[in-house]
Amino acid sequence: MLGAPFLNGLTGPANAPMARLMFDDLDEVRSDLARRLTRAAKDRRSPMHVPAVVTSDVDARTMVLRAFDPQEWTLRFHTDTRAPKVDAIKADPRMAVLFYDKGAKIQIRVRGTGEVLEQDALTDAAWANSANFARRCYLGDGPGAVSDAPTSGLPTQFEGVEPTEEEVAPGRPNFAVLRITLDALDWFYLAHTGHVRAQFVRNGEDWEGRWVSP
Repeated sequence: MLGAPFLNGLTGPANAPMARLMFDDLDEVRSDLARRLTRAAKDRRSPMHVPAVVTSDVDARTMVLRAFDPQEWTLRFHTDTRAPKVDAIKADPRMAVLFYDKGAKIQIRVRGTGEVLEQDALTDAAWANSANFARRCYLGDGPGAVSDAPTSGLPTQFEGVEPTEEEVAPGRPNFAVLRITLDALDWFYLAHTGHVRAQFVRNGEDWEGRWVSP
């Protein structure tokens, strides 16, 4: 997997001295990567909270990162079962996700295998823990539905209105969890003194890392 090409790294000056973020140990880099993904899932103010998610049909979209499991190395997102990306993932589960923290000058790219979970305990829990205001999105037209005028796709009665538990219940069949199991990681630090890059590939329960030229 490490042999596959990644996007070219971004360039630009770093505001902080290199010593503040530079690591000389691959295990430290992987730990830093895990910490950043953990924070991205928990803190909506994190610059990595809404990454770009890429499917095998060469399409990309920004999505909210809902959870990161540092033990299993999985990412969790929410999606609509009617979204075109669901069919793309089912046809070819290869996926990539791009994170960038402008302040820290760190870019993280990951690759893995996606799966759409519709009727299971994890999805039930994710639905139960979502606010009704968010769940109302699954009541309207499916993503990509054509309209003659600008539209939110929501039923008129729920425009700007939070529905009740009973009112959002019909949206549950349209709700799913997208889980991506990671198998390749790319950590890139942009520094005016010289960029630094590390890559990791999953080997069973372990990760094999190496330094690479930016």
